[in-house]
Amino acid sequence: MKNQRTRSQEKVIEILQDLKKAISAQDLYIELRNNNQNMGLATVYRSLEALKLQGEVQVRILPNGESVYSSIHRDRHHLTCVNCAISIPIDECPVHDLEHHLEDSHKFKVYYHTLEFFGLCDDCQNKSTMEN
Repeated sequence: MKNQRTRSQEKVIEILQDLKKAISAQDLYIELRNNNQNMGLATVYRSLEALKLQGEVQVRILPNGESVYSSIHRDRHHLTCVNCAISIPIDECPVHDLEHHLEDSHKFKVYYHTLEFFGLCDDCQNKSTMEN
């Protein structure tokens, strides 16, 4: 379901694809400015929202409440520490079969899915142990 993109959307998706990592809208705005792409922050937000609705950008909300955006190359899954907010990508995906089943049974086109586990990373566990 490819909609025709605006020039702003093209610039945003190009940066996201080049970065190959999740980035906040504010950091994306700075990245665009560093690449001599003159675009306002409000336009960055509008472009991200439109690309999300078209299924070309995914958004994750970090434990601190910040939204980060990435282009959809493949599903991404993470282990996220609730203490230091480190987010460790994982490659395993136990829900691909479920995704296909839901598409068939509910006649629903899935653009992407996320799977995130929250807990304490090794460093935070060790710090917690030392403090006790």
